[in-house]
Amino acid sequence: MGFRGWIDKYFRGHHPLVPGTIAAVISVGMWQLGAWQGLERLAYQMLFQLRPDPGWDERIAVIAIDEKSLQEYGQFPWQRDRYAELLQALESSPPAAIGFDILFLDPSPQDEELAEAIAANDRAVLARGGEGEEPLPILQSATAAIGHIVHEADSDGISRQAIIWFDGIPTLSLAMLHLAREQTYASLLDTIPPTAKIQPNPELDWINLWIDWPGKMEAVPTYPFVDVVEGNVPPDAFRDRLVLLGFVATGVDTKISPLQRISGVYLHAAILDNFLQQRFLQRLPQPVTILLLMAIALGMSWLQFKREFTGRLAIALLLSVGWFAIAFAAFTWAQWWLPVAAPIGSIILAGTGGQLRDQYEKQQLLNLFSKQISPQLAHNIWSRRDEIFQNGDLPPQELTATVLFMDIRGFTSISELMSPRDLLPWLNEYLDGMSDCILDNGGVIDKYIGDAIMAVFGVPFPRESHSQIEQDALNAIAACFAMHQRLQVLNQKFKQHGQPEIRIGIGMHTGSLIAGSVGGRRRANFSALGDTVNVAARLEPMNKQFTENNPLNLLVTSHTYEYVRDRYVGIQVGQMQLRGKQQETTIYAIVEERSTAD
Repeated sequence: MGFRGWIDKYFRGHHPLVPGTIAAVISVGMWQLGAWQGLERLAYQMLFQLRPDPGWDERIAVIAIDEKSLQEYGQFPWQRDRYAELLQALESSPPAAIGFDILFLDPSPQDEELAEAIAANDRAVLARGGEGEEPLPILQSATAAIGHIVHEADSDGISRQAIIWFDGIPTLSLAMLHLAREQTYASLLDTIPPTAKIQPNPELDWINLWIDWPGKMEAVPTYPFVDVVEGNVPPDAFRDRLVLLGFVATGVDTKISPLQRISGVYLHAAILDNFLQQRFLQRLPQPVTILLLMAIALGMSWLQFKREFTGRLAIALLLSVGWFAIAFAAFTWAQWWLPVAAPIGSIILAGTGGQLRDQYEKQQLLNLFSKQISPQLAHNIWSRRDEIFQNGDLPPQELTATVLFMDIRGFTSISELMSPRDLLPWLNEYLDGMSDCILDNGGVIDKYIGDAIMAVFGVPFPRESHSQIEQDALNAIAACFAMHQRLQVLNQKFKQHGQPEIRIGIGMHTGSLIAGSVGGRRRANFSALGDTVNVAARLEPMNKQFTENNPLNLLVTSHTYEYVRDRYVGIQVGQMQLRGKQQETTIYAIVEERSTAD
C-alpha cells in the first residue's frame, strides 16, 4: 500500500479510536525522542511559580560569605585561620553538622591550625569537587566526613536535579545528614522513593535526585560570616542545626532555580530540606508515562467522535485545563511532577486528527456531490453522514424519489448558428439559472448532458413516509415553475443581446431507483439509476408530441401526478407503455397551480 493509500485508509476509518491511536503513536514517539522535553521544562517552572511555597525546614541555616564579610576581611581567598575562628565561634552554639561549600585544594601556612579546629569541632564536612579536586590530606584526616559538590544544570541553565551519589561519594548534604543523624548512607538512600531517583547510566555509580525547591533563598536563615565570628548573632542560632557555609556574594557560584537566580550553597540547602521533610519530587516511571499518553489520546479520540468543531474544541479545552489542574494538585500536595506538555499535546494531536479526518471526509463528500446540491442540503447531509457515508463513498441504496429531465428545444440548430466563443457563455448562463431553481427547491443535480439537466428530488436519504415522497414531488414541480419564471427573464436578456431565446421541455416521474456512488477509484460522483430515471428521460422528448394543453412543456406520469394533484392542475394528454408493465401509464401536462379557492 502506498502512502496515498495509507492516508486514505486512515482518514476513511470510522472507528472512534483511529485518530487517538495515531496521536498516541506520535506523542509517545516524541516523548521517547525527547521532543516534549523543552515544553515540559517550561511547565516545571510554571508549576513552581504558581504553587504556594511550602517553606524551608527550620533546621537549616546558612553562614554566608557575603559582601559585608568580604568588605571586612578582604577579597577571597581568605587566610584559613578565618575558618578556624568560625569553628571556635560555633562552640557556644554547636550545630548538628556544618558543611563547607568551599574547596581547600592548595596548601597554606594555616592548614595545621584549621585541621586542629576541624578535629576539635568534630561536626565539619569538607567538600570535594570533580576529579582531582580533593581536600588537602591534612584536612581530610581531621574532618568527620567528606561530600562532593559536583553539579550539572540542565541545558537551559536551571538546576532541576542533584547528584547525590557520585563515584562512591555522597553529596555534601547527604554527608551532613549521615554525620548529624549517625545513619548509614544506605539507610538514607533507602528513604528516597524510586520515582524520585534518576540513574542516567546503571553502569556508573551515579544517583541523581529531582529537587523539590521549597521556596526562594531569602526565606532561609542566613547569617554573614563576619557576624558569626564576632558573636553578633542570637546565642542559639545554630544549635543542633544543619549549617552550610558558602558564597552568597553577588556573581560568585551562581545557579538558577525555577524561582530565581541563587547562590550555589542554597542548592545544598534544598537537598537537605528534601531529606529532612521527606518531600522528594517524584516522576512517573517511563512505562506509566507512555500508558498515560496513550490513554489520554485514545480518550480524547473517543470523546470527540461524531461531534462538531465547537464540541471538540470545548472537550479539548476542558481536558487540557482538567489535566493541568490534576498536575498542579499532584505537584502542590503530593510532590509529583506529572508530565504536562505531553498529555495536553496528546489531547491536541487527537483533536486535530479527528478534525482532519472529518475535514477529509467532508471534502470527499463535497467532491462526490461537487456542485450537485445546495449548501443547505450539503449541511444536512454532513450532519447525517453516518446514515449514508461509508469509507469515503455513498453505498447504493434503494429509495423512492422524483426524477426530472429537461433540455433545450432545438439546441442542435442553435449550436450550429453560434460560434463556440458565444455558445458556451450563453449555455452556461442558462444552466446556472436553471440549476439555482433546482437547488433552491431541494433538488440534487445528478448530471449535465450537453444542454440537458437530470435532477433528483428525494436523495440521498430514503423517505420513510408518503408525505415525504409527496413533498419531493411538490418541490420538483415548484422548481419547474421557478425555471419558467427565470427563463422569461433570461430570454429578455438574450433578446437584447441578439442571442437565441430558449424553450425547454421537462419530463418527470416518481418511483423506485438506486442511488449511490458511481465511478472508479480515481473519480466518482453521486448518481441515480433505474427504470424511474429511464421513464423520466423518455417522457421529456414527448413534449414535442404533446403540445396541446401543455403551456409549460411539463409532462409528468400519473405516479407523480397522484402526489401533486391537490396543489397543481394537470390535463391528461396521452399514454405511455413502461418496460415490464402490462398497463400503460397515463401522462399529464401540468397547467397551473390550483388557487386556494379550489
